[in-house]
Amino acid sequence: MTQNLEPIAPQKAVDLYLAQREDDASERTVQAHRYRLKHFVRWCEQEDLTNLNDLTGRRLYEYRLWRKDDGDLNPVSLRTQLSTLRAFVRFCESIDAVESGTHEEILLPTLDANDDVKDEMLDGERAEEIREYLERFEYASRKHVLFEIFWATSIRMGTLHSLDLEDFRSDEQALAIRHRPDGGTSLKNGERAERIIALPERTCEVVSDWIAHTRPDVTDDNGREPLITTEQGRVSQSNIRALVYHITRPCYYGESCCCDEQYPYSYASKCDLSRSPHCLRKGSLTHLLKNDVPKQVVSDRADVSPDVLDKHYNKMTEEEKMEQRREYLDSM
Repeated sequence: MTQNLEPIAPQKAVDLYLAQREDDASERTVQAHRYRLKHFVRWCEQEDLTNLNDLTGRRLYEYRLWRKDDGDLNPVSLRTQLSTLRAFVRFCESIDAVESGTHEEILLPTLDANDDVKDEMLDGERAEEIREYLERFEYASRKHVLFEIFWATSIRMGTLHSLDLEDFRSDEQALAIRHRPDGGTSLKNGERAERIIALPERTCEVVSDWIAHTRPDVTDDNGREPLITTEQGRVSQSNIRALVYHITRPCYYGESCCCDEQYPYSYASKCDLSRSPHCLRKGSLTHLLKNDVPKQVVSDRADVSPDVLDKHYNKMTEEEKMEQRREYLDSM
């Protein structure tokens, strides 16, 4: 039996949904949902869909096809977009804007090995959601400081593993990268990779609080004081990798996920939507380039040549590159 629906415009429904999410989600998550749903509102305007009472499973499938083509989305990105839309439509059902059960008509893409999702970067939107979650619920924890340094500096996993307490220069808001093969750690490109990286204030605060309140005060087997430690000493690279896989699963920070937390901590890499430290590095580098940081600056900061940066790390779409070039040309 058809329920009694109350007419409502798409933008009005989105505004109500976001207001409701503000009560139980972080600001970054609300911003992410606002960004994803603006495309749905844009499609409704394009299709002259002025009342969500008229939304059906067929119309939602038409939107799915349109959004995939419009955004040139891969299966992982499309799944993220549709997961948010599903949550929004479920909310609309609760306020008598859409027929009950309509959200079940939104089928999420099935991910398989052919999607090569493990080679995907962690995009800026997801990174900010993770940072916000860690800042709110696990502030200055090992997970938090590890992720914060990774995202803010774009360094390699081996570089993070090699950091010592003295490398953090709080007064200068900087991080010194040093090659110490005799001390049990080395950099991929040796002494040529030594540099000093400026840190954002937000990152400095997290690192400072980690050192002051949370960091286990231990030394490693070489008598050095590591920056990132466990009770046993310097955090291992395998532990770093496992931590990154664990905290990049959407279900960890409250989003829809294909694994639904069925994998324990040590098997988090089996989740199709988890990401490796290398994917985190790619995402961070791409985020810098998207935000108009000069390529040479990114190259020097991350110890990677401009050519390699373009070939392996710059994951901007052709549409994003075009828009970036347009901004430069429009300012001339």
